[in-house]
Amino acid sequence: MPELIAYFNGKFVPDSQCLIHATDRGFRVGDVVYDLQRTFDGNVFRLREHLERFMRSLSYARLDPGLSLDELESLTQEVIKRNAHLRQPGGDFTITQFVTRGRARHVLDPVPPTVCILPQHIDFSQYSSFYRTGVHVVIAKTRSYHTASLDPKVKHYSRMNFVLANLEATDVDPDAYPVLLDMDGNVAEHIAGNVFIVSNGVLKTPGDRSVLQGDTRKAILQIAAQLEIPTSEEDIQPYDVYTADEVFLTNTTYCILPAGLVDNRSIGDEVPGPVTRKIQAAWSEMVGIDFVDQALYYSPPA
Repeated sequence: MPELIAYFNGKFVPDSQCLIHATDRGFRVGDVVYDLQRTFDGNVFRLREHLERFMRSLSYARLDPGLSLDELESLTQEVIKRNAHLRQPGGDFTITQFVTRGRARHVLDPVPPTVCILPQHIDFSQYSSFYRTGVHVVIAKTRSYHTASLDPKVKHYSRMNFVLANLEATDVDPDAYPVLLDMDGNVAEHIAGNVFIVSNGVLKTPGDRSVLQGDTRKAILQIAAQLEIPTSEEDIQPYDVYTADEVFLTNTTYCILPAGLVDNRSIGDEVPGPVTRKIQAAWSEMVGIDFVDQALYYSPPA
């Protein structure tokens, strides 16, 4: 398969040439900020919103990419354009922008940052079957970062706690996805996005104090308002998840993924539940493609 073309430190290069030096602070100490989008039928979705969040994360981390918001947007569109002919039939891309502090020994060393815009083919087979069966969610003992240490609104790669939570979940079920609690014992997020539950017809999600302000999360709350589904942003405890009528996870790539089990407990009467299906249908209409059918096309044989 031909290599995809990425942007790396001022040049468009084959993705195999996006090589980080062993002394780069992004590799050595996780001193790196990123954001990620996906395409639907080849068209990138909510790029500006994602890049605005990216710029906020960079500002928080005091990282200067040497590029403006408009320049990042233009470069990202150029990466998509240069790879359009490599899009697989029925497939789509993710696009990741990341910036590290570069090859610096000290945080204040005046060295250029490492800047990359990396496209990748979406591997739908990693999660497509869960649209039918629901994913098994495991509530991990490992906690989300405390807001006093690192604000969860920042999208970064310093994620050892996510790795440990993932290992906890796969100890229970190799296919399980972990959900992390905050330091107060409330649901924070899963390792790749946000958590929603439905209880007595009300769509609930944790408030944005201890979670990443996901663009998918934001769009789903807007969809719920349009569909006149009551919503609440509030503290959610494990009890609330165990007793919910529906649970689903959200992120940029798989959008809306229903949960069938939480800590080996069945959720609701059907998967996906009726509210989840309504939101999935509205999402498909919004992006112009049935994202569930697209992923199921790549589902491994039962």
